[in-house]
Amino acid sequence: MTDPKMLDKIANGKGFIAALDQSGGSTPKALKGYGISEDAYSGDAEMFGLIHQMRSRIISSSAFTGDKVIGAILFEKTMDGEVSGKPTPTALWDKGVVPFIKIDKGLEDEAQGVQMMKAMPDLDTLLARAKSLGVFGTKERSVINLANRAGIADIVRQQVEVGQQVLAAGLIPMLEPEINIKSAERAQCDALLVEEMAKALDDMPGDAKVMLKLSLPVTPGHFDALVDHPRVLRVVALSGGYNRPDACVELAKNRGIIASFSRALLEDLRHQMTDAEFDASLGEAIDAIYTASTQKTA
Repeated sequence: MTDPKMLDKIANGKGFIAALDQSGGSTPKALKGYGISEDAYSGDAEMFGLIHQMRSRIISSSAFTGDKVIGAILFEKTMDGEVSGKPTPTALWDKGVVPFIKIDKGLEDEAQGVQMMKAMPDLDTLLARAKSLGVFGTKERSVINLANRAGIADIVRQQVEVGQQVLAAGLIPMLEPEINIKSAERAQCDALLVEEMAKALDDMPGDAKVMLKLSLPVTPGHFDALVDHPRVLRVVALSGGYNRPDACVELAKNRGIIASFSRALLEDLRHQMTDAEFDASLGEAIDAIYTASTQKTA
């Protein structure tokens, strides 16, 4: 059963979802941005230890609370770790922040203009462990590079199928068919995704709701039909390569969509900062993203 307090927070809470789920290949880049170069660690164990320290510092910060951050997406190793002596999902919820877990295992090579999710043979085991740790929902990412209807239809089908598996495990899925913001066919991709996703949601069995994590559209308001769809609990947006000021400007143009930023949230944080400097910088980022999520421009 879904925790009703967590469900209400995600459905109705004012704020945004922090994406703290960098994994595998994206971890060195995240650490470099944080001021830790690759020659500062040796092997995956040290690398993941350092990224967990970064995430722990964020979650423990006085600036990081459920007043403005309603949820946080975790990498599997972060979920299994501890923050301030507590399991990470517990530490989050104690601050009023709803925990999610990234479940995809990376992307297949591009075909038909898209990159599907790799197979997840151990997904049921991961979902059961996440549920036992108090996790509310999941996030699963695939990528759309070109306006190929067949490819986009395949992406949507796979996302919904995985979403159904997540729902069956008692968690809420956040479907993430990301559109590459550098695509020359981005506007056409937006249009095809809305059509294919709306059809898939209409045909989805049962009455459970899913979340959507989407790239910010070329035309503001283009995703309104998905925001208003009865099977959608909430639509969130990734920053997708925008810096924070630009991401916030674009986000504020889209009603009903809140942020789920990663790089745009963390871009000014540095390992070398004092705790006071770190908290102040994180607080400024949170305030800006919260404003763009809750105060929309005409």
